[in-house]
Amino acid sequence: MSTPFYVSPQQAMADRAEYARKGIARGRSVVVLQYIDGVVFVAENPSRALHKVSEIYDRIAFAAVGKYNEFENLRIGGVRYADLRGYTYDREDVTARGLANVYAQTLGTIFSSAAEKPYEVELIVAEVGNAPEDDQIYRLPHDGSIVDEHGSVAVGGNADQISSYLDQRHREGMTLGEALKLAVESLSRDTAGAERTLTAEQLEVATLDRTRPQQRKFKRILGRQLSRLLDEHTGAEAGKSADGDEDAPDEAAGGAGESSGASGASGVPSGKDDSAKDDSGSGSSNGSENSED
Repeated sequence: MSTPFYVSPQQAMADRAEYARKGIARGRSVVVLQYIDGVVFVAENPSRALHKVSEIYDRIAFAAVGKYNEFENLRIGGVRYADLRGYTYDREDVTARGLANVYAQTLGTIFSSAAEKPYEVELIVAEVGNAPEDDQIYRLPHDGSIVDEHGSVAVGGNADQISSYLDQRHREGMTLGEALKLAVESLSRDTAGAERTLTAEQLEVATLDRTRPQQRKFKRILGRQLSRLLDEHTGAEAGKSADGDEDAPDEAAGGAGESSGASGASGVPSGKDDSAKDDSGSGSSNGSENSED
């Protein structure tokens, strides 16, 4: 009789964690950002039928990366939990924290069980509050732990690089257009640091909008509305840079006119005109540098 192969519990858990992390990293990333009116979800997802972002309850939404069949089972279980709790008690008793605890117990049980493989999923559960400080965002890795996030969070793919990019640029009080632009910029960066171009057809975007009069705050941004948001913000940035470039020649012309007028009034000989032009030219270059900053 052969001796059974022994693996220490620490090594077994490390192997399971590595297996789950590799499966999650193969998926496309999802970014969640807080903006002034709520929470926006942006995922790189060309499919129009298989959603990574979904509504769970009135003020609660769910985003996931990894194996679709596994996180879809978790989504359905979350909807059933929320509906049952809201019907049994009150709709206000359904919270993102309660849902995150249920998901954590499920993922932790599966991860620690030797009878089945761990789920290759990473989840985000978010709830929009009456004010920005009341918003809640929870990230749940494959092992069932809960991480309370603030401001921005990214999961899947090159999540570490995207999270670092978001931490440096995200700020409070951003508009929906600004948050969407930042999310798309972060998703466009690959592991080598180069930038890709993501179109509206490659994105799945949804919001939890606290300003909606309906009890249900979840809303998908699709088609023309998404294209308009992306184009408007891109056009606004281009307009700002064009305005800055046009203002510089006007300032230069004004400076040259004032210098030549002053020289004529004081009776300066025409030989001094070149110095006046040089002064105005340096002023216009300074104005251009200030406008670019």
